[in-house]
Amino acid sequence: MMNAQQHKSQRGAFAVEFAIVFPVVLLLLFGIIELARLMYMFNTLQDSTRRAAFLASVTDYRNQPAMNLVRQQAIFRTSAGELVLGAPITDRHIQIDYLALVRNADSSQTLTPIPAGAMPTCPARNRVTCTGNPNDPHCVRFVRVRVCYPGSGTDCQPVAYQPLFGLFPSGTTLPVSTTIVAVETLGYTPGSMPCP
Repeated sequence: MMNAQQHKSQRGAFAVEFAIVFPVVLLLLFGIIELARLMYMFNTLQDSTRRAAFLASVTDYRNQPAMNLVRQQAIFRTSAGELVLGAPITDRHIQIDYLALVRNADSSQTLTPIPAGAMPTCPARNRVTCTGNPNDPHCVRFVRVRVCYPGSGTDCQPVAYQPLFGLFPSGTTLPVSTTIVAVETLGYTPGSMPCP
């Protein structure tokens, strides 16, 4: 039979063991949560670029509210804001570029971003331009969507990963997650007249 002194001794040993093991278990739990979130971010950002690329390929690029909605829907929202469990990613991190397939002097072809000022005046004009010369530098043939730091321009600076818990040093950047798709309608409706 155990006497009262031995019982107290065992309770004290349990308390000491618990005090040693609990922080390790807690750190391991937070590490697993952080790793799962990082994997979630990698997968979700790639899915976001696929969604945005498809939506941008069927949306009129001149319609700014519609293009804002494309960016918001890419991160599973219907208004401006952050990706759920995905801080710091917001709809402003979704960068949409329109690309021409330009033929070089050596007959090779290069995907070339079309500057905003050189875009066709409307989707109907794009159809006319592309029908005349599919390698015209103003013919929108592809849509590229990337996850970039807002305002980084054509360079597309990767976004730094923001840890959920301050226990771990970051230094990790999120993938740029690029998706390129062929354009579809760009919002063109059959029978509409080409704009000037």
